[in-house]
Parts: sequence; structure tokens; C-alpha cells
Amino acid sequence: MTCPNCGTETDTGTPGWCGACGTAQRIGARELTDWLLPGARRLASVAADADPLGWPDYPERREAAREETGIDEAVLAVRGPLGGSGPEVVAVVWDFRFLGGSMSSGVGQTVAAAIDHATDAGLPVVLLPATGGARMQEGMASLVQMAATSVALTRHGEARLVSVSVLRDPTTGGVFASHANLTDVVLAESGATIGFAGPRVAEAMTGGPLPEGSHTARGALAAGLVDAVVARPDLPAVLARVLAWPGRHAQADGDRQAARADDDTPRPAPVQPQDAWGEVEASRADDRPRTPDFLGALDVAFELRGDRSGGDDPTIRVALARLEDRPVVVVGMDTTRAEGRVSPGGYRKAWRGIGLAGRLGVPLVTLVDTPGADASAASEAGGIAHHIARTFQVLLDVPVPAVSLVIGEGGSGGALALAVGDRLLIQEHAIFSVIAPEGAAAILHRDASKAPEVAALLQPTAAKLHELGIADEVVAEDVPDPVAAAWQAVARHLAELDDRDGGKLVAGRRERWRPAGAP
Repeated sequence: MTCPNCGTETDTGTPGWCGACGTAQRIGARELTDWLLPGARRLASVAADADPLGWPDYPERREAAREETGIDEAVLAVRGPLGGSGPEVVAVVWDFRFLGGSMSSGVGQTVAAAIDHATDAGLPVVLLPATGGARMQEGMASLVQMAATSVALTRHGEARLVSVSVLRDPTTGGVFASHANLTDVVLAESGATIGFAGPRVAEAMTGGPLPEGSHTARGALAAGLVDAVVARPDLPAVLARVLAWPGRHAQADGDRQAARADDDTPRPAPVQPQDAWGEVEASRADDRPRTPDFLGALDVAFELRGDRSGGDDPTIRVALARLEDRPVVVVGMDTTRAEGRVSPGGYRKAWRGIGLAGRLGVPLVTLVDTPGADASAASEAGGIAHHIARTFQVLLDVPVPAVSLVIGEGGSGGALALAVGDRLLIQEHAIFSVIAPEGAAAILHRDASKAPEVAALLQPTAAKLHELGIADEVVAEDVPDPVAAAWQAVARHLAELDDRDGGKLVAGRRERWRPAGAP
């Protein structure tokens, strides 16, 4: 093919993809389906001959679109294995040549029916929109499909099934503002135009040109609106990783029980008293393993990006991973980025991970490591206190096993909000404190240099946390691989929670934390 962008003659094996300039061209629904899901069978389309407004020439334009695209409406719904041999999925693919991929009543009902089919069959859903939004020629009959498709996708989520959107060029309007934005993972093809209002509409309504980067895939990623921008050739592999991640455990229940009985993981040793200031320094040491090291020790299928409210706080990492062949969602504080001081957007991002774990029934692990939440004026104006408070509720109420692990410095309420799982573990040389020793020294003595002596009073050590009954286990660090030892401890505690249903887990968590710290 000849790339319309750079004029290069290229044959990459990926339809509509120019490797020279890295752009994806618009292609038809059938062409994309044949490449992404070869051999998939078509699902039925809902009758698409409605003309509720009697719009002039609408039936004729629709018939012309059918002849051009070879499909009945602007979407093609199929069921088949990803890549011809991967996980089976139900996919809905839009064709922009069909009246701009607009959502008619037939399109909306076909999308909803396909999602319902996936729900009943226990299959994941992949949506691949390329659309200008709701179809004007059908008026409100088109617009209400935003609600119809949202109902179907909500039901799919309640069945603990995974869904992914791949936003193609363009994705705007009612599709973007409903089902395409409600999936668990939202990807965007590189070069795609993305936005609630299309660029021409936005410019007309605002009365001026849009800023550079607006309505682009890269702009959406920077604003935390999508989880990744993916080049078309990489799409099958990315989708395969995400869709395979929450699969059944490789071991049957009986095998796991036997493995648990034969578990030779070292149990925690007796906890010894610790020097407070020495432990503070150890928790902050430059060579201490941090969240990137902990994630690097797991099989990570995908990381979520963004809070869906205009930002992506890098101090919170949300990974879809596997721990000893068990799917887990890991929500970790990353002190290698902005010192791990979490902003309101970071807590919103954490809510996404916690909510996804709860909805899919996947265990949750939180990694606690922060000197404290972000205290800037911007965070105050953004409601940092509210976001911390809300995080307590979200974590306390998630109906799946939740284990929290302190891997560095636990600083005040901003850290505790992500530490209230069913079990709280702390590494041997990590700390947890009501306030940083320097802050306490500044308050008590107006002299931060007195932090070492104030640390002795605060006693933020792992040993003290265990003595108070707040930490369930102190995980040894003076071992050849402290990260592996910590993950083994987490896996052991998750296994001990296996046989509890969601209601019992939430009730037990409330009973565990309600009297916490009582005299």
C-alpha cells in the first residue's frame, strides 16, 4: 500500500499500518476482523431499517453504505479466538465508512446484544469503535442507545468478565461517552482522534482553534483518559495479555490445598526490638527495593494508567499481575516518582485498581511506601483529605482477599488508607508512623534536627507495629532475596483467605479494624 501520510510503499502484514511513519489508517470492519479474529463467526445484527424521523434521503444513504462496506450497519459483531488461536472473545468492530460509524438504534442494539451474548457465554468483550457519535438522522432513538449499551456492559461486569476498548480513528460523541469508556481497560490506536466532541464541533462551539495535542491519542494518555496508546501491529499481543490475565488458576482447588499443606516457606521469626532512628534511615535507604522492584518480580500482564479525571499520578502503580499463578491486582505507591507523595488523582487511580479487583473477584495486594500524601496547595484545592477518606472506604469494602504490605516508609493517613486490608504485613526494616520524625521534631522542638530523639518516642518500627497488634506479620529482610520472601509471605496470607466469600471478608475486615489501637 501507499501511505497517505508519508507516501511510502509498505507491506507490513498489518492492514492499514505504515511502519515508516508509524500511523494506522482507517480500514473497514471486515478487513480488521479478518486480521484480528480470523475465522470468527458473525453474530446477528439487530434490524437496522428504522427511520423514526423520516429524515430526507436517509434510507438511500444507508443502503449505499451497505453496498460500500458489505455489512448491514455500522458495526460488525463476531465471536472467535483472538488471532485465530488465542482466547475466545466477543468483539464489536465499527466501520467509519458506514455513515461515519455513527450509532443508530440498530447499532446500539447490536452492540448491546453482542455484549449480552458474551455475558451469557462467559466471554470477555473487545470493542473497537471508529465513530463520530450518535446518528443525527435517528434523533433521540439513537441517543438513548448510550443507556442501552451501558446497561449491557454493566451486566457483563457484574458477571466478573473482562472488557477492553480499542479507540480507533476517530472515536467521539455518544459512543465515547458511554460503553467505550466503561470497559475495564481502554486502549487507543496511535494517531487516533479522540474526544467527547469532535474537533470541528469543539472549535465551532468554543469559537477558536484547539490547543496542540487536544483530541489526540497521546493527549488522552497524558490526561489519564486511556491506559495505553498501542501501535496496530502490537494490538493482538496486548489484547492477549490483558484477556488471559484473570484466567482460571492453573492448579485445581485440591492441588492448591496439597501445595499449601506441603508449603515450606519459612515462617516469621520472633520479632526483636529495633533502634527507631536506624530503622527510619533503613526505610529510606537509596538501595532499598521499591515498588518497581516488587512489580519486576511478578508476571505483569498490564498496567492501568490514569484517573479518568484529567491526570495520571505516577506515584500510584496499578498492575494486573500473577503471583504464583494467581491473578492479582497490585496497587503500589512508588517513591521513585515524586517521592511517592500521592495526589488526589493518585487515590482516584487506586480506586480504579481496587474496584477492578472487587468486580472481577481477583485478590488485591497494596504496597505501602510514602512519606505522606501530597500537601501542596493544588492537592488541598483538589480535596486530598476527602480522597484519603474515601480510599479507606473503598479498600475496607472490597469483597475480595486484600493483603497490604509495607515495603518502606508508611507516612501518616495517606499511607494507612492503602493499608487496611484483611492482613497487614510489614518488612523488617520498614516503618509506619503517625507523622515523620522531622515533622514531629519541628512541632515539639521547632528543630527538625532533633528527629532522631523524637523517633525513639514515636517508635515507628516494624517490631512495635507488631507488638501493638496492628501488623499481622513482620517479614524478614536479612535474607538472600527480600523481595521474593515478601511475595511468598503475601501469597501465603492470600491462600489462607481463599475459602472466605466476599461478605465474610468485608465483615471480617470491619471487625479487624473497628477496635484497632483500642487501649
